[in-house]
Amino acid sequence: MTTIMNNLLYGTFIFYFVSAIVFIVVATNTKKRSQRWGKIAVTLGIAGVVIHIGFMITRIVIGGHFPTSNMFEFIAFLCFALVVAFIVIFAIYRSYVLGAFVMPLAVVLLAYAAVFPRDIQPLIPALQSHWLYIHVTTAALGQGAFAVAFVAGLIYLIYQVGSGAKQKHAKYLEMTLVVMVMFLGFSIASLLFQTFGYQASFTHQIEDNQIVEEYHLPPIVAPNDSKAVEVSSFLGFKGPLFETPSWMKGEHAASKFNSVIWGIVVGLILYAIYRLIIRKNLYQLLYPLVKKLDPELLDEISYRGIAIGYPLFTLGALIFAMIWANEAWGRPWGWDPKETWAFITWMFYSAYLHLRLSRGWVGMKSAWLAVGGFVIIMVNLIVINLVISGLHSYA
Repeated sequence: MTTIMNNLLYGTFIFYFVSAIVFIVVATNTKKRSQRWGKIAVTLGIAGVVIHIGFMITRIVIGGHFPTSNMFEFIAFLCFALVVAFIVIFAIYRSYVLGAFVMPLAVVLLAYAAVFPRDIQPLIPALQSHWLYIHVTTAALGQGAFAVAFVAGLIYLIYQVGSGAKQKHAKYLEMTLVVMVMFLGFSIASLLFQTFGYQASFTHQIEDNQIVEEYHLPPIVAPNDSKAVEVSSFLGFKGPLFETPSWMKGEHAASKFNSVIWGIVVGLILYAIYRLIIRKNLYQLLYPLVKKLDPELLDEISYRGIAIGYPLFTLGALIFAMIWANEAWGRPWGWDPKETWAFITWMFYSAYLHLRLSRGWVGMKSAWLAVGGFVIIMVNLIVINLVISGLHSYA
C-alpha cells in the first residue's frame, strides 16, 4: 500500500509538471492550434488532481486520518487546493497564460512538500478531532484561491512594468520574483541532498530533555549550546558557522532555520547565474508571455480569487479553528504565534476587500495587495511553522 501511495505522489508530480510545460508552450505560441494544446494542458492538470485525490485516499487508508497533520501533508494539500482553485477560475476565464504561472507554482509546492518527512505517525491527542480536518482543509482551500489571486496580480505587475508603464515598481517586482527563486532554490537543494543521503545531527538540551536534531542540509547554523554527533563532509564544509540564538526554541528550530538560510543562499546563487547568462531582469524575461493579455481581465481574476478564498479562509482559519482550539485546549483563542498570524492574514484580506470595494483600489494597488497577501501566507507557512515555537510546532 505504501508503494502505491508513493507511486501516486510521483504520478501527481509528473502530471502537474507536464501540464506546466504544456501551458508554457501554449502561452508562447500564438497559433490557433495552441488552443488544442491548451485543452491538453488543462486535461493533464485535472488528471493530476484525480491522482492527487487517489494519493490522499491511500494515505487516509494507511494512516487512519486525513492527511493534513504535518508539514508534508499540509503543503501537499495546499498544492492540491491551488490546482483545484485554478481549474475553477480557468472554467470562468479560460486564461491559458494563468496556467503557465500557476502550474509551475504547484510543481514547486509539491517539490517543497517532498522535502519534509513523509512518514505516517500516530496523532497526538490534540489532533484527534474531526474539527482539525475541517479547519485545515477549508483554510487551505481558501489559501489556494489566494494563491491564484497572487499569480494573477503578479502577471498584472509583470505586464505593467514590462511594458514600461510603471517603471518605478520595477525593483520591487524584481525583488518579489527573486524571493520566488529562493523558494525554488531551497526545494532543489533539499531534494538533491536527500537524493545523495546527506546526514548531520547534533545533541542539545531543551529543558530536561536531551534532543537529537537531524539535518538533511549541510549545517550552516547549529542548535544553541549543542554538540555534533555526525556531520557529513560537503565540499570541505565540515561544521556549522554559528549557533542559533537562545530564544529560538521551536521544535527542531535550528535545522529549520538552517533550511531557510539555504533557501536564501541557493536562490541568490541561481539568480546571480541567471543574470550572468541572460543579462536582463526576470520580469523582462517573463513579459513576452503576458504582453497580449488584457490587464483589466487580470485585475478581475485576481479579485475573483480573493473573493472566493476569503469566506473559505474565514471559516477555516478563524471559526473552525476556534472550535477545534476550544475542543483541544479548552479555549477558543490564545494568541499562539500561528493563531496570531492567521488573524493578521485575515485582517489583511479584509482590508483588501474594503479598499477594493469602497475606495476603488484597482490596478497596481490591488495587484500589490494580492501579492503581499500571499507573501504573508508564505511567512506563516515557512517562518512561523518552522522557526517560532508554539502550540502549532507539531506542524
